[in-house]
This record gives sequence, structure tokens and C-alpha cells, in this order.
Amino acid sequence: MARASRTQEVVEQLLDAIIDGRLETGGPLPPEGVLAEEFHVSRLTLRESVRLLQAQGVIVQVPGRRHRIAPVKEWTGLEAVVRHARSAGERERSSLELLEVRMMIETGAAQLAAGRHGESDIVEMRRAVERMRKAHAEPDVAAFVAADLEFHDVILRAADNHILVAALLPLTTMLAETRSETSAVPEIREHAIAQHEAVVEAVLSRTRYLISDSRSIS
Repeated sequence: MARASRTQEVVEQLLDAIIDGRLETGGPLPPEGVLAEEFHVSRLTLRESVRLLQAQGVIVQVPGRRHRIAPVKEWTGLEAVVRHARSAGERERSSLELLEVRMMIETGAAQLAAGRHGESDIVEMRRAVERMRKAHAEPDVAAFVAADLEFHDVILRAADNHILVAALLPLTTMLAETRSETSAVPEIREHAIAQHEAVVEAVLSRTRYLISDSRSIS
């Protein structure tokens, strides 16, 4: 367990070094011994970390030569892509991209939930909306965001699709951060409450139609 934890730490440190530009994308990865010394780990731990980054397309093995650090556009691992998106220089673009992903995933999840929900799901969604309304009135942005995220957790559970849940897990932190930023605006909180109430009614009536523009799920 300790080695696995340390390996993940090195994965994150390597990603940060690449994202910060300390390790240049498109260029060769520094020698194994150099990196192991820099990160104060054994070569075995460093090798395992590199292997995990290879699985995400961040590092590419080049036969007979040193590994290459792939350009960001070639990365395939969601963990790596999300970490890059959260970096300072990418926040504005990532916020827009995240909104687009949310529109597709959350609307689809609500459509699934419309046909699969139970009575308890409706109760929990309504409670979350009430907590959002109370937090808006106080105002308490942190509590509002927590209730907002809880609402969407209920939708995901009601959708009853394990792959969908797994796909959204790496985005959880980003979702919390972006919601905290947008929910600081009172008008956006009011809009979110109204739209969440509309989603509850849509799911309750088992309709499979939901508004699909950028304002449908906030």
C-alpha cells in the first residue's frame, strides 16, 4: 500500500513538472536515474510511475531510445487531462469544455433517471433543492455548492449506470471548483434552483425530454 501511494505521488509530481514546463512535452524524458534522484524514490518506484503515465498516453516508449513526453493533445488518460485542465493557464478554456461535457453527461443521466428512479430518489432531489434554496437565502455559497453536487449525485444513482459514474469521478474536483466560482453570483444561484426544480419535475413525470441548451443544467 505504501509503495502504491508513493507511486501515485510520483505520477502527480511528474505530471506537474510536465504541465509546468519543467519537463518539456515533445522532448525526451530525462534518464531514469536522474528522475529517481530528483523525486527521492527508488528506480523501481520511478519505473512504475512512468508505466502508469504511459497507460495515459503522457509518456511514449521509443524502442532503442529514451521515452518521449507526448504533447498534451495526445494524452488519453482522463486523470492527466483533468490535471492539465486545472492548471492556471488552462482554467478559462477548461471551464467551457467542462460545461459542454456536463451538458452531455448530466442531461443524459437525467434522461436515464427519468425511467429508472425510485420514490426515495425524488425525495432526495427535492431535499437537495431545498438546501440550495436555503443556502441561497443566507447566502452560503459553500453549502449551496454542496447541495448542488448532492443533487447531481442523486441523479447519477437514479440513472443506475456504473460506467457513467466511473466516467464522472475524475471530474468531481473540477465540478466543485467551477460551481464555487459561478455560484458566487446570486442570479446564477436563482437560475440553478429554477432549473433543478424543472429537472425534478421532468424526472418525476418520467419524461425523456429535457432542455438541451447551455442553461438546462447549471
